[in-house]
Amino acid sequence: MTVATDRPIQQSTDQLLTLQGEWAQFQLIRQGCEKTPGVRLFYFDGTIEILMPGQLHETFSRIISWMLGTFFLTQTDLDFTPTGSVTQERAGEASAQANESYCIGQLKPIPDLAIEIVFTSGHIDKLDRDKALGITEVWFWEDGTLKLYHLKNGDYAAIETSELPGLSNLDLDLFKRCVLIAETDARESMQVFSQTIGAFTA
Repeated sequence: MTVATDRPIQQSTDQLLTLQGEWAQFQLIRQGCEKTPGVRLFYFDGTIEILMPGQLHETFSRIISWMLGTFFLTQTDLDFTPTGSVTQERAGEASAQANESYCIGQLKPIPDLAIEIVFTSGHIDKLDRDKALGITEVWFWEDGTLKLYHLKNGDYAAIETSELPGLSNLDLDLFKRCVLIAETDARESMQVFSQTIGAFTA
């Protein structure tokens, strides 16, 4: 088993460890991490990644979760379930724990939307992994930008606006601006978002 480490970029304290190993080894590592809170585990194509998110990573994740929950609740009539970093898995093939995930409509084993905040890119091809998992739409927040991909005809296509029910009306420019505001002021970020979409008007 070989080991490689990725040095986190300056504004993040994320720690990422990459191992080469098979599914059985991944299962053993997962068992060993059960009592370590905050650890996220990924597996695909013989590569195992162990991520310890830093503070800014988690701040962005919570802000994104709050904004999407607020949007779904106040701007749509859809049933939705936030499933957080629930393990998304195809046994023996791929496993991932997104920062945030959502089922739209009924609850499903694999969420419709997965959102990943990327400070350390790692060695796993995330789109190939998510394709193996069958996630309908994935969003990546990286270097202050938001990239969206939708699964079409068995492959991911880059999109400018979400194609999931209800989310096509989400103002992504506002969304990105508020995530960036959260880097220095989480309260202001939430205020700007809620006031702009009129979420809490009397």
